Amino acid sequence: MNLENIATEVIALSKQVGDFIRQERKKFNSDSIEYKGLNDMVSYVDKAAELQIVAALEALLPEAGFITEEKTKNQIGERYTWIIDPLDGTTNFIHGLPVFSVSIALQEYDELVLGVVYEINQDECFYAWKGAPAYLNGMEIKVTKNLKIADTLLATGFPYYDFEKQRAFVELFAELMRGCHGLRRLGSAAVDLAYTACGRFDGYYEYNLNSYDMAAGIVIVRQAGGEVVNFSGGTDLFNTREVVATNGKITEELLNTIQKYFPKQ
Repeated sequence: MNLENIATEVIALSKQVGDFIRQERKKFNSDSIEYKGLNDMVSYVDKAAELQIVAALEALLPEAGFITEEKTKNQIGERYTWIIDPLDGTTNFIHGLPVFSVSIALQEYDELVLGVVYEINQDECFYAWKGAPAYLNGMEIKVTKNLKIADTLLATGFPYYDFEKQRAFVELFAELMRGCHGLRRLGSAAVDLAYTACGRFDGYYEYNLNSYDMAAGIVIVRQAGGEVVNFSGGTDLFNTREVVATNGKITEELLNTIQKYFPKQ
């Protein structure tokens, strides 16, 4: 398989679907919101976008399976599986906050080999595939070179359900807030990872994520020279539902801080 050719097709698809989402946002009515759970919202835009993505990817790689947020099609492939979030940042989209994205990753067996994140509002497409650099709109990107948290800008995501770990999260947030240039919360895990890959953030951490929230971004960070682990420093991200993405230089310091409040499992 030629991953570069596949990536070219997925980039074009992401932009096409992103344009659909952008146009729908202009006429979006909050009456169309549905709830999948506490503060877990979905709209017809998420579902329509996912249908478009699945149909195109089925034609591109007929033998592949799918993991999709809206469950349009969910069946692990024997070798290849697409991992899709058609609209990462749905809450932002619904409220008109301009940070949301299309996220598409390809997994070969257990290895993530391709990722595309298209941030719709800024028309920025981040992408990477195994064996190649990471790119933003055709320009190669790399993670930062900062060596210590005191010199960094970090990102995180706030839990919006399952508040069992809320106190630990807030205490961790407070310590990091005192120790770095600042903490940001954008509301799209895919964008947080993409921004870490291109050096806007030095690091990003979050828990309670799903595979489709982070799969594409993981590929992009790694191919940009960064590191992605879970809160215990391991590589099992999907089962733990945790992610710590960094420039590779602050990983140990960030993990040591995280583990004060989220002990190793």
